[in-house]
Amino acid sequence: MTERLLQFIWQFQYYNIQELYLSGGEQLQIIYPGTYNIHQGPDFTQARIKINKTILAGSIELHVKTSDWQKHKHDEDQNYRNVILHVVWENDQEDYNGVPILSLQNRVHRSLLQQYEQWMKQPAFIPCNQQVNKVSDLIWRGWKDRLLAERLMRKSSTIQQYLLQNNQHWEETFWWLLARYFGTNVNASAFEAVARTIPVQILAKNRSRIHQLEALLLGQAGLLNKEFEEDYPNLLKSEYKFLQKKYTLQKSSEGVFFLRMRPVNFPTIRLAQLAMLIHQSSRLFTEIKETTELKTVQRMLNVTANDYWHYHYVLDEASTFKAKRVGAQMINSLVINSICPMLFTYGLVMNDSACKTKAVRWLEETAAEKNTLTNGYARLGVSLQNACDSQALLELKTRYCDVRRCLDCNIGNALLKNTAMPQ
Repeated sequence: MTERLLQFIWQFQYYNIQELYLSGGEQLQIIYPGTYNIHQGPDFTQARIKINKTILAGSIELHVKTSDWQKHKHDEDQNYRNVILHVVWENDQEDYNGVPILSLQNRVHRSLLQQYEQWMKQPAFIPCNQQVNKVSDLIWRGWKDRLLAERLMRKSSTIQQYLLQNNQHWEETFWWLLARYFGTNVNASAFEAVARTIPVQILAKNRSRIHQLEALLLGQAGLLNKEFEEDYPNLLKSEYKFLQKKYTLQKSSEGVFFLRMRPVNFPTIRLAQLAMLIHQSSRLFTEIKETTELKTVQRMLNVTANDYWHYHYVLDEASTFKAKRVGAQMINSLVINSICPMLFTYGLVMNDSACKTKAVRWLEETAAEKNTLTNGYARLGVSLQNACDSQALLELKTRYCDVRRCLDCNIGNALLKNTAMPQ
């Protein structure tokens, strides 16, 4: 038994509520179990109970053992002066402070406890691996909607931190975010660090010449430090030295990685594609914000690195011809991780409901992500129709399943309800 599990059992009354008696023998009736309190103070507030013929209103506190009251020093805390009932699993201390005690140890069906214990020890992909397909589509739909909202709000919080760091500059913030997700998982932090060293004003001044943009990005990433044999890398190196001195740029302290990556994801290719995107679009976030159709944004992102990269994956090393176009999967990733969270945050901060609605609509129009986590849910029969679903399931896996927050999960609640109230 844990205190959180006991709170869950009390909140949903998953115990035998017939013929309740306090530790002192008084008859007890639960009129209203109270509202679960996530803030400081007793676990449940605004409760109403009846002891013999007396009705009491106030708060209810729960502990695994009665003695935990004193261990937690509640007798010294003014917030606990209005507690009308102390609900415990094991009553190991009869007399204290005069607060009535109710023990639930013999009132909870063993199947619920066994199921919960199994989930906590379950080494499978998710705790409810074997039961998840028993939950109705209606419950899944509502839970996915809430998970998506939680994920968007969490990402929005990060973006708002960016805005605080750059004096509420939306274009600058979007530039940092876009660069981060061009770096994919391996180089996300390094790409964001590079973006932070090159203000959007500098990008705007040099956007008409693609080789200058490439020089800025590759140079700030530390990829123009060595000696080259080919003319183009030497041109970039020369341009970078001039631009670095002109704008007094400080290089990023984070290095980029090539190891165990597919060549199409090499940081050189991604930086070259990012440079081309800037070359073709001046004020990216403003253009996206004013766009109504997702297809327009997808075409905007569908850029190809300049001709030099058709024959190279890295500087100074020729390869067979392959146009280095941003693929559909990468475009979807940018829409999901950069564009929609940015639009949602703008709508949230500026009180623009249309912008928030557009962000969710574009996620609905984007294909679901395919990765280890989403594939795991798909194998269990969980539906993934679009990016809204995949984002919701990523939130579920990382914020609930992996940390065993089954009691806070609507799927876990639905499954435990069946075991708490067996026929």
